[in-house]
Amino acid sequence: MTRMTPFSNPLLLGFETMEKTLDRLSKSGEGYPPYNIVRLSGEEPNERLRITLAVAGFTPEDLDVTVEDNQLIIRGRQTDDEDFEYLHRGIASRQFQRAFVLADGIKVGAAELKNGLLSIDLERPAPEKRVKRITISAIEDE
Repeated sequence: MTRMTPFSNPLLLGFETMEKTLDRLSKSGEGYPPYNIVRLSGEEPNERLRITLAVAGFTPEDLDVTVEDNQLIIRGRQTDDEDFEYLHRGIASRQFQRAFVLADGIKVGAAELKNGLLSIDLERPAPEKRVKRITISAIEDE
């Protein structure tokens, strides 16, 4: 028996990758680190966005920001400091991976770590209006 999804509709041709992306998003449920996404105001036609993650305790060397197949992936890895004998350990050294699916055309700009917040700037170019006329050829009956 085949699985019926909203993308099984015959009018939605070529949306199979979107269905896979939605499945992947629904399975990523961890909430660490917390993040904000804001739209930056500006006069230019391109939309500018900023993702800010709360990564207190991480250094730039502990963080890795990559773009892989329309996904922005942020990884963090801290190592335990062996120089101390902890009497109480309330701040854990941990690792994380946070992924954001990017729409086609979104460009990832600079990343900056300041006061425990990692900010990554994104730019979405203004969409081009595309109109393509399709010629209709007449076929004569014989």
